[in-house]
Amino acid sequence: MYSFFVGTKSVFRRLGRFPVSASLTSQNRTMRNVEIKAKIRDREDIISKAKILSNSQGFVIKQHDTFFKVPIGRLKLRKFEDGSGDLIYYDRPDTEGPKLSNFSKTAVCKEDVQGIAEVLKNSNGVIGIIQKLRMLYLVGQTRVHIDNVNGLGDFMELEVVLNEDQSLEDGQKIANELMAKLGVQQDDLIAGAYLDMKTTSN
Repeated sequence: MYSFFVGTKSVFRRLGRFPVSASLTSQNRTMRNVEIKAKIRDREDIISKAKILSNSQGFVIKQHDTFFKVPIGRLKLRKFEDGSGDLIYYDRPDTEGPKLSNFSKTAVCKEDVQGIAEVLKNSNGVIGIIQKLRMLYLVGQTRVHIDNVNGLGDFMELEVVLNEDQSLEDGQKIANELMAKLGVQQDDLIAGAYLDMKTTSN
């Protein structure tokens, strides 16, 4: 059982950046998730269920995501509380329910985060910023996120980190089973990203 604030780089490397229980050999390789996003009806209830399923108190992570213009997919620079970051590119369909996300990411040391942000701002342009407080629970090969997003409210995400020999259907099965255990209803599912929701609400 663990209960602490995730703030050091070593803990971020073990929990905040690397998908646990996935067969990954390199942080910079292209990876695959099956993902869902949903509205939360009862935050305390879903947190309680996530704690039981993960056998942990979860981990708290503050994230500041800056999104940059790209022709396809999404590119974001994620900054953590310790000043370090991740540069992440991903491409996934904007549909409800479990969907495949192909993504690549690389760690950025805190000395380089601001410089990379400036280069991407000048070369690509910024389309939006999302700030959130994330509760992370690890259930097998799935990352369960309970997010409080500035200006939007409370949501949950599932990221089933696929191994190389697993198919989309394998990931969808895992996601659907975990959705049921967490009490997530079909009516709660959301198609787009937080950035899309923020843009629509403005």
